[in-house]
Amino acid sequence: MKGQLAFDLPIRPALSREDFFISPANALALASLDGWRDWPRGKMVLVGPRGSGKTHLAHIWAAQAEARLIPAEALARADLPALAADGAVAVEDAERLGGDRAAEEALFHLHNLMLERAGALLITAAGPPRDWGLGLADLKSRMQAASVTRLEAPDDALLSAMLVKLFTDRQIAVPGMLVPWLVARMDRSCEAARALVAALDARSLAERRPISRQMAAELLGLTATD
Repeated sequence: MKGQLAFDLPIRPALSREDFFISPANALALASLDGWRDWPRGKMVLVGPRGSGKTHLAHIWAAQAEARLIPAEALARADLPALAADGAVAVEDAERLGGDRAAEEALFHLHNLMLERAGALLITAAGPPRDWGLGLADLKSRMQAASVTRLEAPDDALLSAMLVKLFTDRQIAVPGMLVPWLVARMDRSCEAARALVAALDARSLAERRPISRQMAAELLGLTATD
């Protein structure tokens, strides 16, 4: 019956190395993180659009480097010496720091602590440091001097793997040919994949019917035969 209430079920993203699909779009970034012991001055900036795999890569790196992960916006409230104590830290979504003086100062102090201790600092962001809107000149200069590795736009193989992973994270089984059908017709971005899977999941729950090509076509404004 349509119109039933849908309950939000917990989504458990799979963030281990075994769940990471390697393609030409992300192979260089993965190799850069694997070589973390050789990062210049112990720091690396990983950039890519939202949903491109930055969080997954950060978790892979944190597992192998025994690093702590922290959102950039939480830095101003963090115990920085304790955070740096293990010798490796990943700061996520650094573009959110711009204009927040306390958070910028916290990242600056964390950067210096990691440098003093010969630690490793990974910073993820949607774009390079010049685009973060940083107001603290000392932090800006240090971030712009950091090495940058990029996640490129997804190719067919990566987009297909991402759709499979997003469906799997939501514990959704879909028809075997649905994923290649979607890849050929959807907007070609990781964010579009995330939004499409979320929309299909929501409609399936609300209408109490399984996800199908017909449902996907309705969401994309197509017919199932297109």
